[in-house]
Order: sequence, then C-alpha cells, then structure tokens
Amino acid sequence: MADAIHNRSAVLGAVRRALAAPAGDPQRKAAVDSRLALHPRNLVPQRGTLPEAKRIQLFKEMALAVNASVVDVARLEEVPDAVAAFLRSCNLPPRFRMGRDGYLRGLPWYRMPSLERLEGPAVVTDEASLSRAFGAVAETGTLVLTSGPGNPVTLNFLPDNHMVVVEADRIVGSYEEIWQRLRFLNGEAVMPRTVNMITGPSRTADIEQQIQLGAHGPRRLHIIIVGGR
Repeated sequence: MADAIHNRSAVLGAVRRALAAPAGDPQRKAAVDSRLALHPRNLVPQRGTLPEAKRIQLFKEMALAVNASVVDVARLEEVPDAVAAFLRSCNLPPRFRMGRDGYLRGLPWYRMPSLERLEGPAVVTDEASLSRAFGAVAETGTLVLTSGPGNPVTLNFLPDNHMVVVEADRIVGSYEEIWQRLRFLNGEAVMPRTVNMITGPSRTADIEQQIQLGAHGPRRLHIIIVGGR
C-alpha cells in the first residue's frame, strides 16, 4: 500500500513539473471549478442533434444494428401484450422477473392472465426479465438504466432474455443530454449507485474473432418503445 501511494505521488509530481503548474494554482483551480459547475458539452455528432421523429428512428436503427429487437406500442397499456408476444416468439414460458418499479407494477397485467410475474432481484433460474429504462441515446442505440429496488441491476445481466421498456420522449440524441437529465432529477452531487449503459445483447469476439452473443449477460435484448408511433 505504501509503495502504491509513493508511486502515485511520484507520477503526479512528474506531471506537475512537466506542466510547470504549482500546487494550489488559483487559475487552474478556477478552471476546474467552472467546468464542474457548468458541465460544458463535448463535441456532439450531427446524428445526436436530430428532431424527435428522426431521433427515434435513428435509435431503432442503431439498436437493430447491434442485434437488439425493437417493437413500438402506441400506449402504455399495450406493454403486457408486447411482453407476452416476445416470450411466445422465443418459445419461452410465460414467466418473467421484474423489480418493484411502480410504473411497471401499474400496467394492466390482467389483460394477460397467463403471464406469471416474479418480483425482486433476478436469480440464476430466471429466463426472462423486464426493466424500465431511465432513457436512451439515439446516436448509438444505447439504453440507460439506473439501479435501485425498482429496477435491480441483476435484471440486466442474469437472465438470457432482457426486455426493456422506454418511453419515446426519453430517447435523447446524445450522452450529454442523459447526464443533464440525471443531474436535473437527482441534484448536482447525487447519482444512482449504478448507471448501466446497454448497447445490444452481451457479446464477445475473444474466440477466433467470431462474435458470440450472451457471453457476459443476455443473449437477447428486446426494447419496447412506448409512444413512438
């Protein structure tokens, strides 16, 4: 431990000397304080600045390109039907695990009495799970999920089949917008314990450079967009 601290101090000291920046330089401190307070955006690609309809379409295209499946439903009440349809299409039992998210709990599940809903963190025997996304990023087709009892992180990684509900108006153009929304809703210095960014099913190309799905998480990622029609 002492060696690690010494090595870190040596590296940081070498950087300071190379920059000719004395410790406690008021100008450098002011620059850092300003950046933390104002959250200036990086360069945002043009595809991250599209109007709503094109932004949602881009999100779908990018998600499909990374082997996710996507379905649109016009109204929230149609989500149970979409869940049942996905499970049938994959020849899976009509059973899935979800968290205690009030938004998902309040859906009209009575429309699909054959569906068995389990609640709580996922376990290794779960074949399918359902989460609600905090938002999504169109430029890469990425879902953004925050941790908590409403949507336990295990739902994202343990079951082979992961279904995610996202409202169309939560699909933003760029990552910068997602962080802005997180700060707005949670406060400047308060963040969820975990923010997971998911782009398509789990994959690896470690073996002979061949893409294999389901390496470290779900083999299938199914996205249900509400209100995107």
